[in-house]
Amino acid sequence: MLSLRSFSGAVPRSLPRIAARCPSRTFSAIPRTSLLQQTWKVASRPRYTPFSTTRSALEKEGQVDEELSMKIESELQLEKEMRDSEELPSTIQEYLDSSSFELHDTPGQEEVVLTRKFGDESIRVSFSIADLNGADGDPDQYAEDRAMYDEDPEVIPESAQSGGANTKGAINQGRTKDGNINVAPEDRVAPADREELMDDESPSGEDANQEPSFPARINVMIEKSGKGTLQIETTAQDGEIAIDNVYYFKKAELADAKTAELDWKRRNLYEGPPFGNLDEDLQVLLERYLDERGVNTALALWVPEYIDFKEQKEYLNWLSNVKSFVDA
Repeated sequence: MLSLRSFSGAVPRSLPRIAARCPSRTFSAIPRTSLLQQTWKVASRPRYTPFSTTRSALEKEGQVDEELSMKIESELQLEKEMRDSEELPSTIQEYLDSSSFELHDTPGQEEVVLTRKFGDESIRVSFSIADLNGADGDPDQYAEDRAMYDEDPEVIPESAQSGGANTKGAINQGRTKDGNINVAPEDRVAPADREELMDDESPSGEDANQEPSFPARINVMIEKSGKGTLQIETTAQDGEIAIDNVYYFKKAELADAKTAELDWKRRNLYEGPPFGNLDEDLQVLLERYLDERGVNTALALWVPEYIDFKEQKEYLNWLSNVKSFVDA
C-alpha cells in the first residue's frame, strides 16, 4: 500500500505525459456550421418577388386603354369643330332676353327649369333633355305594323292596305268577290303624283325639306300661396303647345312629390278627367290661360332648340370625364 508521500510525488510526474497524449482544443466565440446545415438554411430560406417602383411594374393591365383614349379624343375634337362656340346661340339668347322667364340650368343634370312671377302666381316650367334621346330611338310604327302583317297576309285590315279603298285618291279601287283588289289603270299612279289630289296643305319648297321637330314634354306648375297648385302637363312640337293633363293639388308639395310618402298620397287623389274629354270651349280657355303666362308658341319653338344645345354640351362633358377616367 502506497503511502501518501509516494502518491503525491508520482502525480506531478504523470501529468505532463497525460497532457501530451490528449490533443489540444481551442475554443472560439464564432459558431461553426457544417456544410449540410448551410445547404439546409439556403433551401429553407423563403423567396420573394423583387419589389420595384419602376414604370414597367406599374403598367396598366388593359390592352385597349390607349386606343380607347385616342378614339375619345378624336370624337371630342370632331364635336368641338362642329360647334361654333360654347356660348348660347343667338336665337336661344334672344328668347331669354325678351321673355320674363329666368333660366335655371345645372351642369350634369338632365332637367332644365324656367321660373317667373305672374301677379300672385309662381310659375315653374320644366323639361328634360332625355326627350331628345327618347325621340331618336322611336321606331316607325307603320313599319312595325307592316312587318307584322307580312307574317300573316290574311289578317291585313282594309285600313292597312297600301292604296286600298280607304286611301285618299283611290277612286276606282275595291275588292272582288274573291277578296282580291281591283286597281284601275289610272290609279296605278301614286296619289301624291296626281295633280288633282294636290291641295294647299301639301308642303312645298323649304317646308317640304324641313324635318319635323321631336316632341318635348313640358311640365307647368302654377302655384298660389295658400291656395294650392295647378299642374299642367303639355307637349311642345312644331311650334305648338298641346295640353295632355290638368291636375289640381291643395298642397303644393304634392305637385312635385319628392318622397315616397308624398308620391303615395298623390296616387290616391282624384286627378280629373282626360283633357280630351273636356268640353271644347273649356279646352280652348285652358290653352289661352297658359298662353297668357308665357307657355305659348315662342316657348314651344325654343324648348327643342335648347334641349339640342344642352344635350351636345353634356355629351362633351361626358366624353371628357370618360377620357380622364381611362387615362388615370
